[in-house]
Amino acid sequence: MHRYRSHTCAALRKSHVGETVRLSGWVHRVRDHGGVLFIDLRDHYGITQVVADPDSPAFKAAETVRGEWVIRIDGKVKARSEDTVNKAMATGEIELYAQEIEVLGVAKELPLPVFGEPDYPEDVRLKYRFLDLRRETLHKNIVKRTQIISAMRNGMAEAGFAEYTTPILTASSPEGARDFLVPSRIHEGKFFALPQAPQQYKQLLMVAGFDRYFQIAPCFRDEDPRADRLPGEFYQLDVEMSFVTQEDVWATMEPMMTSVLEQFAEGKPVTKEWPRIPYDEAIRKYGSDKPDLRNPIVMQAVTEHFAGSGFKVFANMIASNPKVEVWAIPAKTGGSRAFCDRMNAWAQGQGQPGLGYIFWKEEDGKIAGSGPLAKNIGEERTEALRTQLGLEAGDACFFVAGDPAKFYKFAGEARTRAGEELNLVDRDRFELCWIVDFPFFEYNEEDKKIDFAHNPFSMPQGGMEALEGQDPLSIKAYQYDAVCNGFEIASGSIRNQSPELMVKAFEKVGLSQADVEERFGGLYRAFQYGAPPHGGCAFGIDRVVMLLVGAKNLREITLFPMNQQAQDLLMNAPSPATPTQLRELALRVVPSKKD
Repeated sequence: MHRYRSHTCAALRKSHVGETVRLSGWVHRVRDHGGVLFIDLRDHYGITQVVADPDSPAFKAAETVRGEWVIRIDGKVKARSEDTVNKAMATGEIELYAQEIEVLGVAKELPLPVFGEPDYPEDVRLKYRFLDLRRETLHKNIVKRTQIISAMRNGMAEAGFAEYTTPILTASSPEGARDFLVPSRIHEGKFFALPQAPQQYKQLLMVAGFDRYFQIAPCFRDEDPRADRLPGEFYQLDVEMSFVTQEDVWATMEPMMTSVLEQFAEGKPVTKEWPRIPYDEAIRKYGSDKPDLRNPIVMQAVTEHFAGSGFKVFANMIASNPKVEVWAIPAKTGGSRAFCDRMNAWAQGQGQPGLGYIFWKEEDGKIAGSGPLAKNIGEERTEALRTQLGLEAGDACFFVAGDPAKFYKFAGEARTRAGEELNLVDRDRFELCWIVDFPFFEYNEEDKKIDFAHNPFSMPQGGMEALEGQDPLSIKAYQYDAVCNGFEIASGSIRNQSPELMVKAFEKVGLSQADVEERFGGLYRAFQYGAPPHGGCAFGIDRVVMLLVGAKNLREITLFPMNQQAQDLLMNAPSPATPTQLRELALRVVPSKKD
């Protein structure tokens, strides 16, 4: 028999009754039932119930073991009586009668419980992550993560892609966040950067003729953590294809990702044909470029109903500024003053002056609007609003006015709040879409200049003609995001493979041809030697896994995450370098000035 086990703790069934077997694992818990000891033995695969009664030769040893000790047990498989069968366990029809117990590893008193799902301080959980990972839910999440990645790899191979690895030590690249810099010992005073994404390398692979590339790629960004992005590093399914339009990228990735999601959705519906929603339309309808389509609320412009109306606050704004619009946020079933007042109070908590509203109720056999706005604009306009928005008695509508560029985010948040408060969101499904036609440039208020809105390597719609003749802020890009349940899960574009176009695009943000050659020399040179049209995308693996397992935080699907202060409490990183290390790198730590 094997030194440690003949079976795993999930393997034994009724067919093994009568066999002598050997198991090894952790003591999940010990129960004393009138002198008979029951030990739940756990390993990576599952749990088996072990029994030791006073007649068992292993009873004395069984009395000494405690939770989370690692032990080996030899014993005979017995069938459980009908009334003790545990249908919730794979091994619930049998139990192991212990004949010999060997202690392989003793556990000290635990700093946190691993049985059940207790709410425990995060700093303790991260410091003792190796214990936290024994918890059933977290353990299952990590296993499912590996299965999801495996399904992605299989799907990409079936679609004709090959996996290529790209360098980790590379040059700095403008991906929208700070780089992690790595000092070079050999080249004093110079630095590598950890890749924010393999963007340039995967494009170079297309120029090199590799046609269909993918990689489960580690990416590194020195940015502040948030619930849907961990500090430091994350992983993405990185994809690039040659001789493709954006429609080809969508047609390739959409069925592959739909299949992956369906495999792990546990029967929840998954969108089969992802709608393509232009960026401008998404902003106007949902107030976001990552809309949660499970929320049925769709915003509409209703400016004409308030222009020249008795509601002077809106009417005067419309008359004095041609940019002003009024947007309606219809809220089915929200037709009560109490709910409308709660929404208004929430808006004020967001720093807004309030949230205008109308709610409708049935009076004397007809539907009538209520609230201050209804009184001010009159019955006819109130009815026209209700008709346009398709509302009935018992429904409400909220209104936001101003320059949409300044209020759309708040309007989107109000849409989300109303949908959640009224329980309109169908949480048991995965709703996906592509957001397309992103702006190529945006105005950077902080630096008072034009900047790239997204990926600087994207192809502008209209090409050189657009760059030379259009208002930069009106140019769209062949750029797209995949969105699921309100989370951006992928971003991609058709790339700008022309060196002249590349220089012209960067000139718009203040960089010269010399700057382009210095900062993106590899890509710029490559484009001068026959670059194919190419494009791709990258799916955020961490976010996809988080959505599929129903986790609220990425730390619940990551093996060894940092905390919110970007510290690894388990390995005590970051930590100071030794004087010898700093000397070898020709570096000196200069403390920052503190006020």
